[in-house]
Amino acid sequence: MDTPRYRTALIVGAGPGFSASFARLCIRAGLNVALAARNTAKLAEFCADTGASAYPCDARDPHDVAGLFDAVEARQGTPDLVLYNAAGRVRGPVVDLDPESVRQSIEVSAFGAFLVAQQAARRMLPKRHGAIVLTGATAGVKGFANSSAFAMGKFALRGLAQSLARELSPQGIHVAHIVIDGGIRSEAWPDPETAPDSTLDPAAIAETCWHVLHQHRSAWSWEVEVRPWVERF
Repeated sequence: MDTPRYRTALIVGAGPGFSASFARLCIRAGLNVALAARNTAKLAEFCADTGASAYPCDARDPHDVAGLFDAVEARQGTPDLVLYNAAGRVRGPVVDLDPESVRQSIEVSAFGAFLVAQQAARRMLPKRHGAIVLTGATAGVKGFANSSAFAMGKFALRGLAQSLARELSPQGIHVAHIVIDGGIRSEAWPDPETAPDSTLDPAAIAETCWHVLHQHRSAWSWEVEVRPWVERF
């Protein structure tokens, strides 16, 4: 049974945590890894340690996104595995939210994902090969109070992923939406001693994503939900 093989991974919205863990998996598998973020200074140490390359990009800007793909293609090869991990968060009562901040939040969570997926698809379709992963959240399944902006962006992202999967999968492009249903463990947000495994291990999320991307095409998943085993439904 053939499994997909990828050569160049592009992670947009890169940072510590899940995206860094996923980048390490890709590097261990021999892929060229490109990381994109508005602030690339935060990626300098990771790139020095792993050999990944960093590129500045504002995912809300169509020219930035197109330029990012051109730069990665010229330097590292055409991306055939693209992960969109950027998100915009604005919290507060709906009557107090700043409309401009809400617009920017939705643009980061959803419009940026569209721009990245569009550029990825344009390069993958001629070869009928590649994968596009969009990372979702609990907010894309159920909206919470004081989180309307984030919910709007993540609901839109989920709709985008579903539409892309139905459009692109029959043409050989695996589209997957990973619902991260819970908090991600970090140095700043460790598990309480009284509640071990109450947050998601970023390396475990990365392993799940990696498995999805290596599914046989006869049994592709378009959406996978991950949550701590103690999470309440």
